[in-house]
Amino acid sequence: MTDDHETVRDLLPAWAFGALDPADERTVLPHLAECESCAAEAERLRETVRLLEGSGSSGAARPGAGRQPATEAGVTTPVDGVLSLTLRTRPAAARVAAHAAPYAAAVAGLKALLPELEGRWATPVVHDWDVQATVAHLLAADEHLAGRLGVGSRAPGSRIEEGMGWADAWERRTAEVIAHEHGRTPEQTVADWAAQAGELLATPEARDAELAARAVTLMGLRLPVADHFLVRAFEAWIHTDDIGRALGIAVPPPPQEHLGQLVRLAVRVLGLALGPTAPPVLFSVTGGEEWVLGSEDEPVAAELALDPVDFCLLVGGRHAPQTVPRGATGDAAAVRNVLERAASLAWL
Repeated sequence: MTDDHETVRDLLPAWAFGALDPADERTVLPHLAECESCAAEAERLRETVRLLEGSGSSGAARPGAGRQPATEAGVTTPVDGVLSLTLRTRPAAARVAAHAAPYAAAVAGLKALLPELEGRWATPVVHDWDVQATVAHLLAADEHLAGRLGVGSRAPGSRIEEGMGWADAWERRTAEVIAHEHGRTPEQTVADWAAQAGELLATPEARDAELAARAVTLMGLRLPVADHFLVRAFEAWIHTDDIGRALGIAVPPPPQEHLGQLVRLAVRVLGLALGPTAPPVLFSVTGGEEWVLGSEDEPVAAELALDPVDFCLLVGGRHAPQTVPRGATGDAAAVRNVLERAASLAWL
């Protein structure tokens, strides 16, 4: 019963959003019929979802709505201090394919954070951006993939010169969109971001793995469309976490299966960046897979292990290679090379 109880509590946020797959439903529903505490928690989460979904086109709940205490593991904490369990929801798997599910979940996570932003839009976040500018950046960043999939831009047309390098173009477009959005209300910025994200998730490529297998070049990377959806998920989660940190709100990491997808993509890109001549390092994530990065023709020079969240934060530019928690043995220079190259991938 204890194992069932803990499993069901982990699944309740997804149940509240109607996002369970049939196998999980067969676990949750009989348990709710027998367990009074889980049934009460399920009803509380369902009510929170009703508040979020009834909040209007901007995706933000009414001021003060849904601020009843959130209970986790028997500890009651105010929603203002720790983000509600709704941020841990899984996406509606039936509506998108597996490659787009992490992006759907990341979008849902930022939407769940929106009620906490009322009156705090000017809070500094990262890169001299306030909260509104950070959402505007996501609006600009998502439009690269959106445009390739036939989704029209929500911001005025770009003035980027032909032939500009992708990194400079990326920064210029973000600056353009942020300047435009600062002339509008935060609610308008959020509404456009949410609408564009919704259109991206409604594209055939978000629902069909075969269509998403075609490769396109974005941000200097030629990857399948499916992987570009993972890149969008990565960035949406990182910036949601940025906003949460700025406001003192704990944002949970992606669900385990989504985190694994992000890690595997980051490892593939890191392997390409290191190339076939780097000193080989056996790299692993805690409790997960392992890979040999670098040369395949030499003995492994070192071993490196990182927590999967720390690894993603390193690749996302939120950990420094010198200070990221790690377990390492062997050639210190080979380990340092991997960590520094991982950090160099950051564009967020």
